Amino acid sequence: MAKNYDAIIIGAGSVGLPAAMSLGALGVKTAVIDKMPSAGQGENKHAIGGIRATHSDPGKIIACIRSIEIFSTWKETYGDDIEWLTGGYMFPVYREKEENLLKSFLPIQRKYGLNIDYVSPDVISEIAPGINRDGLLGGTFSPNDGSASPMNSAAAFFKRAKETGNVDFYFKESVKGIKATHASNSGLRADGSSSANNDSNNFVVETDKDTYNTPILIDAAGPFSRQLGEMVTVDSKPANLDIPVFPDSHEGGVTEPVEPFFKTMLVDLRPAQGSKNYYFYQNAHGHIIFCITPDPPILGFDKRETSLFLPQVASRMLNLMPRLKNIRVRRVWRGLYPMTPDGSPILSWNKDIKGLLHATGMCGQGYMLGPGLGEIISRMVTDQLTESDKIVTDEFSLYRSFGGEEALK
Repeated sequence: MAKNYDAIIIGAGSVGLPAAMSLGALGVKTAVIDKMPSAGQGENKHAIGGIRATHSDPGKIIACIRSIEIFSTWKETYGDDIEWLTGGYMFPVYREKEENLLKSFLPIQRKYGLNIDYVSPDVISEIAPGINRDGLLGGTFSPNDGSASPMNSAAAFFKRAKETGNVDFYFKESVKGIKATHASNSGLRADGSSSANNDSNNFVVETDKDTYNTPILIDAAGPFSRQLGEMVTVDSKPANLDIPVFPDSHEGGVTEPVEPFFKTMLVDLRPAQGSKNYYFYQNAHGHIIFCITPDPPILGFDKRETSLFLPQVASRMLNLMPRLKNIRVRRVWRGLYPMTPDGSPILSWNKDIKGLLHATGMCGQGYMLGPGLGEIISRMVTDQLTESDKIVTDEFSLYRSFGGEEALK
């Protein structure tokens, strides 16, 4: 017999977990289905842990400011140590091009509540001791940004979702089919009751183990969202959904632990052969964690480490902070960014299939966006959107032009 839920989330990762937690807190009976054996075992565990509200687009600023509030107060509120570290994000600049670009963002960043300043080379050297001063012009610094452990966070969000008493998780289950009908539905009311014109469920989710019914289906499948969309049928006919999300491989690495000497995330926007920006920080245990943005992008699902990554990123890191030269790398890994054409997420109801909510295409920023977007998802489902939420959902609409690209991607 099929199991009935108010909402079903596909994906127990960076977005699916906080969405489940927020929905459960509002009394929405929710199921989360994931093919992995436990929470956060997909691309979430490949995140390096950086959390910033330092963006150039309002939607990301708003969502991430709320995420930071959740991350930074989690231990005090719930007791779990997710290894939150307030270190800030710093964008040092060595060329007028980046200087002018970063300064041009300051008005909109401050308008939407970001605590950020353009600071002098002396301030940068104080925050990041040992940074290369040759040609350093200054840079932006946002002190409230920080970092946390993706694995610890996933465990904490999973625990909190379960504690609401309204969320069930189904791991090691692969979705095999999604059958939709034309039953009209626009979500749940604030009291958790259905706002549909009838009480029938309009999605049947079939996995390799069971069948589930729901009026609300939330796609939080990340790099697999396009494949998920291809499974959807409406009244037994293919829906022909084409979700513009494409997997893009990125590599990261971590060093041995050393005595803490800096905790800010350093982001160098200067491009180099084979890469765009790169970024690194020292976590609460003294490990230096780093990542690079390949150029051109490496599209596809291949997550095997490469021989190119470490020499490439190490050279760039040592140029920026020479004192790192004797630290040994412990391991490297490769994960998938669910990319959209313009580098911004999709958070949007599907206009053609009522009750289908897309929460995907986070472009490698799902970990930092997740808690803030999770709350917005819960308000979308219960019809409680705020004016601030609408700024985010308008910006992240599935039906935007996808013509630009966020400058601080």
